[in-house]
Amino acid sequence: MGLFGFGRKKTEAAPASSGEVTLGDGSVHTLSQVVDCIGDSCPRPQIMTKKALGEVSSGQVIEVMVDNPSSVEAIPPMLDGLNATHLETIKGDHCWEIYVRKD
Repeated sequence: MGLFGFGRKKTEAAPASSGEVTLGDGSVHTLSQVVDCIGDSCPRPQIMTKKALGEVSSGQVIEVMVDNPSSVEAIPPMLDGLNATHLETIKGDHCWEIYVRKD
């Protein structure tokens, strides 16, 4: 792994076992990508989220995994400028999972 995690592959296709997510409102979404930003600090999670949104089509959902509280606060507000919608943030055991749909 390189300095600040640069050297790891950060964006990958969602594995088949986590290809769908059920959100708090009961809606089920198929994940197009999982962006693993565990261990990264700002602004890297925001940059990787923007990159992933550029790679998916309208209506597709991505999952962004972060363990940095400032990223949890920074990602949802930036989505309006990226033509995306924050669907939900779920606190897991070791990270937050942020679900985003490209508009």
